[in-house]
Amino acid sequence: MKPTLLQIPVARPLLDEMEVEAVRRVVLSGWVTQGPEVAAFESEFADFVQADHACAVSNCTTALHLALKAIGVGPGDEVITVSHSFIATANAIRYCGAIPVFVDIEADGFNMDPDLILSEITSRTKAILCVHQLGMPCNLVSIVDIGRSHGIPVIEDAACATGSEILWNDKWQKIGKPHADIACFSFHPRKVVTTGDGGMLTTGSAEYDHKFRLWRQHGMSVPDTVRHGSKQVIYEGYPELGYNYRMTDLQAAIGRVQLARLPALVARRRHLAALYGQGLRNTPWLEIPAEPSWARSNWQSYCVKLPPWIDQRDTMQALLDMGVSTRRGIMNIHREDAYADKASHRVAASQLARSIAAQEGAIILPLFAQMTDDEVSFVTEALCDLCSDRRTAIA
Repeated sequence: MKPTLLQIPVARPLLDEMEVEAVRRVVLSGWVTQGPEVAAFESEFADFVQADHACAVSNCTTALHLALKAIGVGPGDEVITVSHSFIATANAIRYCGAIPVFVDIEADGFNMDPDLILSEITSRTKAILCVHQLGMPCNLVSIVDIGRSHGIPVIEDAACATGSEILWNDKWQKIGKPHADIACFSFHPRKVVTTGDGGMLTTGSAEYDHKFRLWRQHGMSVPDTVRHGSKQVIYEGYPELGYNYRMTDLQAAIGRVQLARLPALVARRRHLAALYGQGLRNTPWLEIPAEPSWARSNWQSYCVKLPPWIDQRDTMQALLDMGVSTRRGIMNIHREDAYADKASHRVAASQLARSIAAQEGAIILPLFAQMTDDEVSFVTEALCDLCSDRRTAIA
């Protein structure tokens, strides 16, 4: 049966009475800002990814900002990253007064090409900021090796990668376990785990974690939770500039429920991704995503590359007319008006042809835990038919 318009969205968070009850409990407790629920969520997240430290913040953009600030990124510094990412990746670098240096993505995926990093390292390089795009782990082993061999810290933009895994020293480990210096996560509604909005930083460094906790709450020397529980009068101080980057207990309560759901959510998404792969692999014109042998994606999104003779917008519109919502390939930050000033960034000498081609020639298909097997079949059949019809029309 043909679905009605927009019956199949590109994403849908899984929220029900369990999250409602969690929020109700916090509302009735009387403590709704950063407090015991945030602390519990941090502890549970750290346990899940096997990190020494986890610090909750208001969103992933603020997490990236704090991570860069903690390793000392400042005015005039350069940070090697990708343009093929949501704009927040580079914006956080600019918040520090530093310059994003954009390298291209791999030929067979949507992540940073490690082979292009070395040629862009200069005396001003302060960090490498890699992205686990769409939930697919990037080649972190190679990137961390480059960083360590040159004394350059590595930060992971793991916004999409909660629940993804990487083979590290012959063991499967969660993204967020301290492989690089700091990992930053998002809990936006498009992500596998959502708190409405929110973020998390994980690290193996107690020093970094201390800085995150100081800066996220205005630089306050004594958290209000400590003052509230003290039998003595405490005056807090503000020894340095901080920010209001806190997560609320309302968000954290939702996050704790979502985190408990995560293994089942990832398993379901991996099942749906496998169905997509089975349904699309016999359409030779489409390039479908594939996991490297050392990666297990949470399949936050399923992105396919279209053949050059199929127009991206026309294909998306045709699918929309059939009730299937899609999104274009990941943006390229350097093509946005906010980066029109060439002094705001530097493009690698290798240029960004793959990144641009991925933006203009790829589409993100619907994928969410509540999606049915039949809905996946409908989407795959619709896309395959469109490809075949377009091919026939130009033959």
